Amino acid sequence: MLPMLPDFRLDGKTALVTGAGRGIGLAAAAALAQAGAKVTLAARTATEIEAASEAINAAGGESDCMVLDVTNSRLVSEAVAARQPFDILVNSAGMNRPMKLVDVTDEDLDAVMALNVKAAFYVSRAVARKLLECGKRGAFVNVSSQMGHVGSPGRTVYCATKHAIEGMTKALAWELGPHCIRVNTVCPTFIETAFTADMFKEPGFRDWVTSKIALGRVGRVEEVMGAIVFLASDASSLMTGSALMLDGGWTAA
Repeated sequence: MLPMLPDFRLDGKTALVTGAGRGIGLAAAAALAQAGAKVTLAARTATEIEAASEAINAAGGESDCMVLDVTNSRLVSEAVAARQPFDILVNSAGMNRPMKLVDVTDEDLDAVMALNVKAAFYVSRAVARKLLECGKRGAFVNVSSQMGHVGSPGRTVYCATKHAIEGMTKALAWELGPHCIRVNTVCPTFIETAFTADMFKEPGFRDWVTSKIALGRVGRVEEVMGAIVFLASDASSLMTGSALMLDGGWTAA
């Protein structure tokens, strides 16, 4: 008999996506819903995730909202504990404040670390607790970056946070693997989003970026969606502690 193609569908699964109001987070939520999951969109801005949820539901998906400051450990623990366990977690909330090292303030450092690293830790811990209590399998996808594998001028803090996410992912893969909870990262290059719009306004920045990408262009949010579904689904059932590069060849140099 021929081997059967693994299932990329997520019917009957529940998913939590942080930073789901815009950019990659919104794309992740839409992708998971289109693959059949019931998606909870989490972010601080209610209007954004409510509009996103309405759009997902109008397109035939199933979603709801969780207005939440993911940098607040207590609120994260309470919000996740009040829900049924999530089968899928996508940690997409993040930020960047690109600047030279000598210009970085303590507030800049604390803010980027809080959202990019500590929030991902808080949410992963809360979701893992529920899964472990119920003895359920799970799949975590941490939105990292190519900058979690290389360095870049003006991005000391951002690179530090994404390297931290890569390390945390590897450690969680070993800790949660025996419980059938897989943890991986997806590592995009620069993507056309509101997050990067101001960066691309800087003279010469787009040319510098595309010179580093073998495909010669920046990415689109749609190009991250398939990777998210793959890592969340049984199609990647042997994958944990890994980084899926969506960098157009940046790290291949």
